[in-house]
This record gives sequence, C-alpha cells and structure tokens, in this order.
Amino acid sequence: MVKAIPAARRSSGAAIPIRSTASFSRSCSRKAWISEAGRIGAILCRQRLSYRHRWSIAALSIRSCTIKQQTSRVGTVRPSLFLAALRPSEPQDRRRQPHGQKTCVKETETRMAQNASMEEFEALLNESFEMDTPEEGTVVKGKVIAVEAGQAIIDVGYKMEGRVELKEFANPGEAPEIEVGDEVEVYLRAAENARGEAVISREMARREEAWDRLEKAYADDQRVEGAIFGRVKGGFTVDLGGAVAFLPGSQVDVRPVRDAGPLMGLKQPFQILKMDRRRGNIVVSRRAILEESRAEQRAEVIGNLSEGQAVDGVVKNITEYGAFVDLGGVDGLLHVTDMAWRRVNHPSEILSIGETVKVQVIKINKETHRISLGMKQLQEDPWDLVGAKYPLESVHQGRVTNITDYGAFVELEPGVEGLVHVSEMSWTKKNVHPGKIVSTSQEVEVMVLEIDSAKRRVSLGLKQTMRNPWEVFAETHPEGTPVEGEVKNITEFGLFIGLDGEIDGMVHLSDISWDERGEDAIQNYRKGDLVQAVVSEVDVEKERISLSIKALGGDKFAEAVGGVKRGSIVTVNVTAIEDGGIEVEYEGMKSFIRRSDLSRDRSEQRPERFSVGDKVDVRVTNVDSKTRRLGLSIKAREIAEEKEAVEQYGSSDSGASLGDILGAALKGDD
Repeated sequence: MVKAIPAARRSSGAAIPIRSTASFSRSCSRKAWISEAGRIGAILCRQRLSYRHRWSIAALSIRSCTIKQQTSRVGTVRPSLFLAALRPSEPQDRRRQPHGQKTCVKETETRMAQNASMEEFEALLNESFEMDTPEEGTVVKGKVIAVEAGQAIIDVGYKMEGRVELKEFANPGEAPEIEVGDEVEVYLRAAENARGEAVISREMARREEAWDRLEKAYADDQRVEGAIFGRVKGGFTVDLGGAVAFLPGSQVDVRPVRDAGPLMGLKQPFQILKMDRRRGNIVVSRRAILEESRAEQRAEVIGNLSEGQAVDGVVKNITEYGAFVDLGGVDGLLHVTDMAWRRVNHPSEILSIGETVKVQVIKINKETHRISLGMKQLQEDPWDLVGAKYPLESVHQGRVTNITDYGAFVELEPGVEGLVHVSEMSWTKKNVHPGKIVSTSQEVEVMVLEIDSAKRRVSLGLKQTMRNPWEVFAETHPEGTPVEGEVKNITEFGLFIGLDGEIDGMVHLSDISWDERGEDAIQNYRKGDLVQAVVSEVDVEKERISLSIKALGGDKFAEAVGGVKRGSIVTVNVTAIEDGGIEVEYEGMKSFIRRSDLSRDRSEQRPERFSVGDKVDVRVTNVDSKTRRLGLSIKAREIAEEKEAVEQYGSSDSGASLGDILGAALKGDD
C-alpha cells in the first residue's frame, strides 16, 4: 500500500519527488513512465474530475512510480513534463524489438511490472473516489500543524489545509490559547481559494456550535452564559460562546444603569428572549435573571413585614416623585407626599442616596410585591391642633410656598398650609394672575376664613387684612365731592376714571355734558386725559362709584327754571324764525314754539309775523328735567287769558262777546 504524504505543490519551479517502490521496477525506462502517465491522464479526463482532484490523484501515481537514471539515484520530473502527461493522448505505436530470447524476457517482465502498477493505481484511484469529500458550509475537524504570522495552519484532511487568525480562538478580553497538535473544529467556507488553500473559520464553527446549543436552551427555557463586550445604539453586545446577541439597555438591570463599565467582560447568566437563526438575531436579558432571583428574595422579606411596622432602610435611588428605600433585599417606595407633613418640592430636600432612614410600612401589595412607605406617619400630625391654634377671622403671618392659576398656598407652620384663592387676594385686581400679586417665599399676612379638618384644608384671605377701599372712599368722598383722575378706559356707555386707592369711578354718557348728546360728548376725551368730576353715588356692596362731569358747573337748567312751574307766564326773546315755528330763549335756556302754538286764531299762526329780538309772553306748558326742555305756547297763554277774563267780567251765558268783556276790562284798568 502506498503511504500518503503531503500533496505536491503547484509552483512551476518546484520539483516533484519520485520515491522508489516495489510496484514499479527500477529498470522501467523514462519512455515507459511517460506512456503510463499518459494513460493515467486519459483515465482522469474521462472521469471529468476537477483540476485539483486530478492533480491529487496523479500525485498518488507519481509516488508509486520510479525512474532509474544513469546516476542511479532518485530522479525528479518537472511539473511541466507531468502536466503534459496528464493531458489525454493517443497510445503510441511501440517499436518492435529485435527477436531474441533475452529481449522477450525483458519485455515480459516490463509488461508484468506495468500491469502490477496499473492494478495498484486503480485500487488507489477507486479508494480516492470512495472517500467522502466534506461539503462547503459544514463544520469539520482539523489539526493545528503550525502557528505563524498571527495565524494557525490547520490540516482538515482530504488533502486540504487552511489558515485561521489567532484572534478567532480567543474569548472576549482573553488571549488565544492554541498550540501545534491541538484538534479543533472549523467551518469550511470554501474548499479552495486562489492560493489553493481551504477557506476555514474557527469563529463561524463556534457560532454554529453555539447556535445549536442556544436553540436547545431557548426551547428548554434555560439560562445561558455570556459576557458583555461592546456597546451599540440602544444597548450592548453579548458573546454567548461564539454567537453574538443583543442586550437592550432596558434589560441590563431592574433599574436604569448609568455606568455599565463594571459589567463589561464579566461572565454572567442571561435569558434568551427571542432568536431567529435565519436572520442571525438573538435578544437576551439580564434583567429577567435578576428579577427572578429578586422575586424569591422579595417574597421572603415581604413575608416578614406587616402594615404599620416601623423598619430601617437605606435610600437607594431618588426620583422626582419619591425615593426607593432598600429594606434588606426588597425595595419600597417612599412617595414625596409621605416624607413630611409640610410641602416637599423635591425628595432631595430632605433625603440623600445612601442615607439610613426610619420608615413605616403603609401598604403591602401581595400580588405585585410592592411596598408603600411613609416617614411622616412616625411624626406628630400638626392638623390635630389646627382648630385651636387658628380660629376663624384671626390674622397670621405665613410664607408663600406655591403659586397656581387659581391662587397661592401659604404655609402657616410646617405641615399646615392654606389656600388664598385668587378672588381673595386683592380688592381691586380682579383678573390678574396670582404671581403678579405675590411671589414664592414671600412673607404675607393672611386671615383665616374657613377650616375643614376632615379634608385638611384651610381657606385664607389676603385682602381681608386690608380695609375695603370703597368703604374708605365713601367715608372720605361723600356725594357732591369734586375729584380728579386719569381716564383709564373709554367704553360705549361712559368713561372710567382712576381714583385714590386703586379704584375706578364711572362717568355715564348722560353725565358728561348738559348741552351735547353723550355719544357726541365722549368723543372729546382720550385715554390718559386728566379730568375733573363730582361724586354722584357710592355703592360699597357692588363696589361702584358714579361720577358726573357736567355737574361741576352746577345745573343751569335747574337754576333757570327754579321758580318756573307749569302754567306760569314768562317772557322770552325770539332768536330764530323757521317754517315750523320760532326759536326762543329764556334765561339762557333755548326752547322751540311750534306753528300751531303761535296763536289761537289759525290766521295768526304765521311765524313770519315775528321778528328776531321780539319779546313775547308765553305760557309754560311743560318742564322736562331729563331732556332739559321747556314747553312754551302763545296759544295757551291767549286761551288762559280769555278764560280768566270771562271768569272776572262776565259769563258766556250773558250773551256778551269777548270784545265786550275785554273792552270793559280795559276801561276798568284805565
């Protein structure tokens, strides 16, 4: 049997060693060897083998043949000669040798040696065909034959060798451990590359091995060992013994981890949450392992706790809404509202991480294993004495702790706060934000308006500590008092004038001018104008002050008609003559006499019979204070005079005419 030796190299300049064996006679000529090689090449070509396979099998035949040269030593054949022999060739005609017994014996021996060589070669060739060549994409075993230049050379059998980087043999954070002679499993990516070497990978073999192991662990819901070795967006990468998994940031710990440095490179258990071999995706969790172990410890600790029990704990974490306190293996939440009876804006005001505190167990949820803790429950409740210390309508000093849209909270003492509603903050500032009246931490005086001990509420008032400005104004400014102020606002129904005490008074349209309509008179004023007015009315309950501008100079109409009553006879001056009547003036007050009131006789009801400047006696028919008008009539005067004359000098039944009566009256006057 031919012993297997390393395959011959392909370099065109190297020689192929030819070793002697018993299967080929030393007396075989070079010509016979070439003929035999031609036959081998023809066989290989007919088998349609790859060039590499043909080369390997031909090398076996070379190792089974010898050629004796004149130097009587092992000869060599250049690859070029051997390649030519591998090409298929036609059998050459042998030259006949001279007849003779000696020659026949030689030819017989030569043929026998050739037949023996061919039979042995065919056996080797058949054996090579029966060998199972590994498929690409599978894991094969190999042996390390050399370590050089940062690579390990591995013989995987089947006349194949490959190179693997040493770093593929190292675990994360560790040095590679590989020596010559070690047997390892590698992944066969390709049987041959451009250099005629097998393309193999230790890392991919570890990955395939790891995937098989991890799939089984995932199916059985078992933990797997791994080490965190890198950071990526949204989490970390974990080496699971050849397979790389993703560890989300939320699955690192039961609480957010700010510094993951101590966890890097540390072998620890993980739980597989999801895996997809086709996509090469594995998601693991460290938090699930911690929660499982903590759940057991939590159940044991909770079993020893009871509601109302006072225990010592260590502050582990502080948030905006409270603090987590470690009770010896289980955490409880100390809410910010249960830290103190007073208002606590942030837990860091009274607690710090690592501090040992005494707390009371308020509530235990057996299902979720959540524990609610409290600190203020171990202190005296200040609300027990609120009713006695703060009677109604008493005034106290307090500090503003918080400001909202609807009011401000004032602390009367630690743990006792009251609300000053926005409506109770100022007498005059009605629609302003509380932050424009008071500020946080400001010391203020407040009055207790109401106490609700059941709801733990105290209603306070800020404006009650000051006098009502409308009461003060009513005392200092009775009706008729002149005032002066700035026009704050102009509306469709009047003017608003700023007065002392940050209050406003209103001048109605009808109180602006005697002579002009209110809509016309208000056009003469602008915001910021300084005006004078007279207080006409003060309503303290409704917080209203009525002012009048026209009353400053007195009421000319009232003065003019002070002694004039309905039915009085007055003398007026004609100021204008119109088609519909005449305009007259009495004591500076103008009035109009219609055409129908100019005379009793219809023929005398002509305006043109009067002239401007004429003095005419008229009878007052109406006095209208609202419209400031006098109703005057000449016709009414004449009728009244006639009636009076009849009553004095005669009657209508005597048959005397009005002329007779008037004549008698005139004579009597004479």
